[in-house]
Amino acid sequence: MDEERINYEELNNKPVKVAGGPFYRFVKRSFDIFASFMFLLLFGWFILILILIKWLEDFHRPIYVSKRVGKGGKEIKFHKIRSMKPNADKMKDDLINDGLNEADGPVFKMKDDPRITKFGKFLRKTSLDELPQVWDIFCGRMSIVGPRPPLPEEVAKYTPRQMHRLDVRGGLICTWQITKNRHSISFDEWTELDIAYIEHRSIGLDLKIIFKGIWFVLTDRTGE
Repeated sequence: MDEERINYEELNNKPVKVAGGPFYRFVKRSFDIFASFMFLLLFGWFILILILIKWLEDFHRPIYVSKRVGKGGKEIKFHKIRSMKPNADKMKDDLINDGLNEADGPVFKMKDDPRITKFGKFLRKTSLDELPQVWDIFCGRMSIVGPRPPLPEEVAKYTPRQMHRLDVRGGLICTWQITKNRHSISFDEWTELDIAYIEHRSIGLDLKIIFKGIWFVLTDRTGE
């Protein structure tokens, strides 16, 4: 998207219509339950091995549980295999105060984040740190496809337009993640990708995003 040609202030007044009727929602949730159950049944052992390796790295709690904001602004539990040092939250505050945040908008991102451990870098590069969220999908807190659930402190800084990211259940895979050079786009552009998904979501689009997400992981394009 060309930021110079888009007036994001004007977009705040543009209504957002959530696509997907009762049949779509039934199929989406049914697929979420079936796919997450089968994944946990077949690959739960692999997740446990990753958790064990993470624990052996620094002997701290290997699963990171944080509060995220889900559909309708409701707070949900969000699970990841911890890829950062135990004091990462305090380090984040220090990095922000030092002006080292490389992202715009309410999110925090650094290309060479000093909080990430050696094994954590591998987990991040392969997206394996996200695997515990399959349990969140099975429990109904998340979906396979949808905008990534944000932190409460990020939502507190949202514009009215950005709040529409919360109109649907958050997902494990979003359109931003399968966008080439994703780390170079602004948060406003990220929001527009999510809103475009929300307004056009369908079974076909969900499958396309899932397969493209798998392709990105297998071809090592997640870091682009």
